[in-house]
Amino acid sequence: MLSLDFLALPLMAAAALIFVAVFAGIISSRVGFPFLLVFLIVGMLSGEDGIGGISFDNFALSFWVGNIALAVILVDGGLRTDFATFRTGLKPSLILATLGVLLSAGLTGLAAMWLLGLSWPMAMLLGAIVGSTDAAAVFSLLKSCGVRLNERVAATLEIESGMNDPMAVYLTLTFISIALIYNAGEALAFDGWTTLLSLTTQFGIGGLIGYLAGIAMASAVNRIRGMLDSGAGILALLLMSAGIGVFAFATWVGGSGFLAIYLFGLMVGNRARRSVRQALSAMDGFAWLSQALMFLLLGLLVTPSEVADELLPALGIALLLILVARPLAVSLCLLPFHFTRRETFFIAWVGLRGAVPVVLAIFPMMVDLEGAKTLFNVAFVVVVTSLLLQGGSLAWVARRLGLVLPEKDDRKNFRRVFGDFVLDGRIPLGEICQFYDLPEPSDADQNLGSWIAGQLRRPPIIGDKVNIGTAIFVVRQLDNREITVVGMKLPS
Repeated sequence: MLSLDFLALPLMAAAALIFVAVFAGIISSRVGFPFLLVFLIVGMLSGEDGIGGISFDNFALSFWVGNIALAVILVDGGLRTDFATFRTGLKPSLILATLGVLLSAGLTGLAAMWLLGLSWPMAMLLGAIVGSTDAAAVFSLLKSCGVRLNERVAATLEIESGMNDPMAVYLTLTFISIALIYNAGEALAFDGWTTLLSLTTQFGIGGLIGYLAGIAMASAVNRIRGMLDSGAGILALLLMSAGIGVFAFATWVGGSGFLAIYLFGLMVGNRARRSVRQALSAMDGFAWLSQALMFLLLGLLVTPSEVADELLPALGIALLLILVARPLAVSLCLLPFHFTRRETFFIAWVGLRGAVPVVLAIFPMMVDLEGAKTLFNVAFVVVVTSLLLQGGSLAWVARRLGLVLPEKDDRKNFRRVFGDFVLDGRIPLGEICQFYDLPEPSDADQNLGSWIAGQLRRPPIIGDKVNIGTAIFVVRQLDNREITVVGMKLPS
């Protein structure tokens, strides 16, 4: 009689792992423990050093699953990003996603040379692996932390995490090539123009494919809208499969698949908004399933007894990345954009490392690079430290910094943030200063909204604050970037 144990037993084990991870995640998230970290821990406890005793070292399968999972997460993130939000955070996000990743990787590489005694190519490779923020972690924790951030901070974080993977992948592949040449004892030849051309080509091809494919898909979705009235799940499956196809094609022709799929989702989500909105709940399910599988597999790959050998230097690298490299890189990159110190600190703090560094750490394992296992173990420690330290405190830090916007039905906190007085943004500033006995600025002939916008020196958003004497003016309402309603707080 034919036995189906080869099907039933692995399937039962996989289902049990996912069920336990999801159930534990639901409970742990109630006390602020990062949901994604639960999947990682369950996978690790199920591995060969854990209670499950499962021996799993299939790096090729994990690499394959990890890339598909990241593709699904990025297309879901792109579908949810509005063009208005994109315009708010595009410029700072682009700087963070390029120069910011370079600075973080370089500083982390220097720390790795010092703490682990690695050669400079291997140290810089480690910096490239852990240098970018993780879209899965950022998208997940921003949605589940229960806080509403101001538009500028939220947009910058989401777009940066969605767009910095291409730079991290490029740096990782570049330093793998350099490390292979260095380890072989061959002479290194660096051509800056060739490197820049390669980077530009990857970004250009990936961006163009994602943009054109997104426009085409949005047009197709709009044309078949009438056939999708009750097919949210089918539409989500259609979008996911098309996105993965765009990711694969862009990678195949030498472009950045991660950039392509994010732009694909962005274009479809905004040009076919009415149709796509009904599929977002189903896409959310696909994204969570992708994250669960990815983090479980990555947890299974880790052998805790091996990680222990590099634990202390790896923790040192993680803390230097979180407390020094990321804050310094963010501060320098955001300097031209007039972010407040609190906003800059928070963006630096939400430099979450998740599955991307562990997936990138598989790259050296695939080419049998000497010392690759050390890089993988250190990347794992960095991810766990980041999720615990940064992910677990995200909501608390946002509240402490005063960056949380209240919901309109929360009247107590709404008045605390926006004040008790409501003013028309078109009233001349001089009249307000005279009425409330406030010192008049030299340009008090402007209306209140225009004056606040000038003081901010950046596009205004809801929640922006400006002081005149002891009074605090808070932007309450905007109409096409024009400040129309202002809240005012006076000292008690």
